[in-house]
Amino acid sequence: MAGRKDGDRGRGRGKEPQISDADRALWRKATQDTKPLEKRARTATADRPEPQVSEPKVPEASKAPAREAAASPRPSTGGTPRKTAAPDLEAGRASGLDRRKLERLRRGKLPIEATIDLHGDTQAVAHRRLGDFLTRSQAAGRRCVLVITGKGRPGGGGEGQASGVIRTNLPRWLNEAPNRDRVLAFAQAQPAHGGAGAFYVLLKRRPG
Repeated sequence: MAGRKDGDRGRGRGKEPQISDADRALWRKATQDTKPLEKRARTATADRPEPQVSEPKVPEASKAPAREAAASPRPSTGGTPRKTAAPDLEAGRASGLDRRKLERLRRGKLPIEATIDLHGDTQAVAHRRLGDFLTRSQAAGRRCVLVITGKGRPGGGGEGQASGVIRTNLPRWLNEAPNRDRVLAFAQAQPAHGGAGAFYVLLKRRPG
C-alpha cells in the first residue's frame, strides 16, 4: 500500500495540469488588450513631443537703433580724401602767407626770376602761355615772376591789349586750376616794373 501511494504521488507531480479549451479562450480574451510595461513606457516617451524653446522677445524700441545702424552708410575706409578747395586770391592779399613777405612782394622787393609778356596776345593765346609759363617756372624752382599784361586803352575794341581784357582776366586765370595750386599770392607791379600793366606772382615751392 505504501509503495503504491508513493508511486501515485510521483506520477501526480510529473503530469501538467489539464486546461480546457474554454479556459484558454477566456484567458486570451482577458489579456488581448494587455501590453508589456516596458514597451508602453518606451512608446509613451517616443510619442511625447520635444519641448519648444522660444526666444525672448526684444522690445521694438531696442530694435530701432540696430535697424538705423544697419541702414546708415558706413564711412569709407579706402580711396583718396577729397581735397578742400583753396580760397580765391586777390591782388595784394593772401591768407596763410607771412605778412612781411607779402609786403615785400607788393613793394617789388623780391627778386624777379622770370618774366613773360602777354601784351598784344589774344585771350586764348595769353591764357595758354600763362599756364605753361607758371608750370615751367615752378618746376625750375623759381619763386617770384613778373607777368606783363599791358594797361589797355579805354574804349578799345577786339581782343588783347587794346581792350585790357588780359589785365582784367589775369586774376581769374590765376585762381583757376591748375594755376591756383601753384600760386601763393600776386600783386600789381611797381611803376619801375610796369605799374598797372604788370603783376608780381609768388609761386609755391616745387613739390618734393
